Amino acid sequence: MTDARLRHGRASLTLSFFVQGVTFALLVTRIPVIQDRYGISDGQLPVFLAAVPILAGVGSVVTEKVVARVRPRAVLRWAQPVVMLALLGAGAGNVLWEAALALGVFGLSVGALDASMNMMGVSLQRAYGRSIMLGFHAAYSLGGIAGASMAWAGAHWDLSLLVSYLPAVVVLLPVAFVGSRWYADGASAEAEPGEAQGKGAAASVSFRLLMPLCLVMSFAYIGDSTVSNWSAKYLQDVLGSSEQLSTVPYNVYMVTALLGRAVGDFGVRRFGAVAVVRGGSVLAAAGFAVVAVAGGAWTGMLGFTMLGLGLCVIVPQTFAAAGRMFPGASDTAVARLNVFNYVGFLVGSPLVGALGDAWSYRGAMLVPMVLVLATLVYAKSFGAESARYGGGHERPRTVDVG
Repeated sequence: MTDARLRHGRASLTLSFFVQGVTFALLVTRIPVIQDRYGISDGQLPVFLAAVPILAGVGSVVTEKVVARVRPRAVLRWAQPVVMLALLGAGAGNVLWEAALALGVFGLSVGALDASMNMMGVSLQRAYGRSIMLGFHAAYSLGGIAGASMAWAGAHWDLSLLVSYLPAVVVLLPVAFVGSRWYADGASAEAEPGEAQGKGAAASVSFRLLMPLCLVMSFAYIGDSTVSNWSAKYLQDVLGSSEQLSTVPYNVYMVTALLGRAVGDFGVRRFGAVAVVRGGSVLAAAGFAVVAVAGGAWTGMLGFTMLGLGLCVIVPQTFAAAGRMFPGASDTAVARLNVFNYVGFLVGSPLVGALGDAWSYRGAMLVPMVLVLATLVYAKSFGAESARYGGGHERPRTVDVG
């Protein structure tokens, strides 16, 4: 593959990560409005919210089978428009079954999208010969900030869901679709679709070897979902902040995650993946500890700032480690690992809520702290000579794709 093809592939995939960040933020930040629009009861809402990650896990598993026949870039090219149209559908319906259909399609397609994006990111990183995965996830964080800002504007101006969603979809859908023409991965173009993985790829991915990374992925998303679902309530109810100030921690978390990911690849090249993951885990655990003992809102926000800088490096490096661990079956490994993204999301919020109601929310913050610290036990799974991916002065590798 020529250097120009690699650069174009990297730019187009970065754009896809950004678009997905915008799309997902637009959905999750308007959940209360979706609930009101469709008359979803408080008892029904958890079912709807749980269905999306469950179906996303199904979509990820299906993608593992599909990429045995077609390239991940083909899956991504069609999954991303479906995700955006499903978002639009969620804003356009009027009755409950329409919401269920839109969110169901969103869940299935977002699983395929997440899996195929990260498959391509891992493959491109291998072709580059240096760490670039954190940069892709930085684009996702930037998209999340942009999507949350759009959602804030829609709420501020009291816009309907359809009017809030339509400009983003009208602008970003054709941009992403046109950009998909330059998708590229590190597989040789001379191979037939699925040949790079091989028919025995699934069998070659040992679940025993992959399990430490699966646990790390779950722990990271338990921490992430704790921040996204409980930071505002914690600041207001436990630390006594105002309602307006309670909205700040998640924004701070997203911004610090963006900053951490923007520089994280340089850290991996300089110190290696193991050191970066260990450092991120310790910093995130310290952030949860600060939140748990905080005496006021500003101290709590310091903790959430530390969480953003710490947690942001773990997920991209977990995908990269799976690619290194199973170089001949990286697509299969990434698809299976991606399922544990949704496992962590499903477990995290109910776990903290149940512990907070039964015990205390301060005590509940110690649980994700311990789980994130457990990443240190599995840090050796991130290790390999290639874990630095180009530390020093390596140039991107040039591979022939015909």
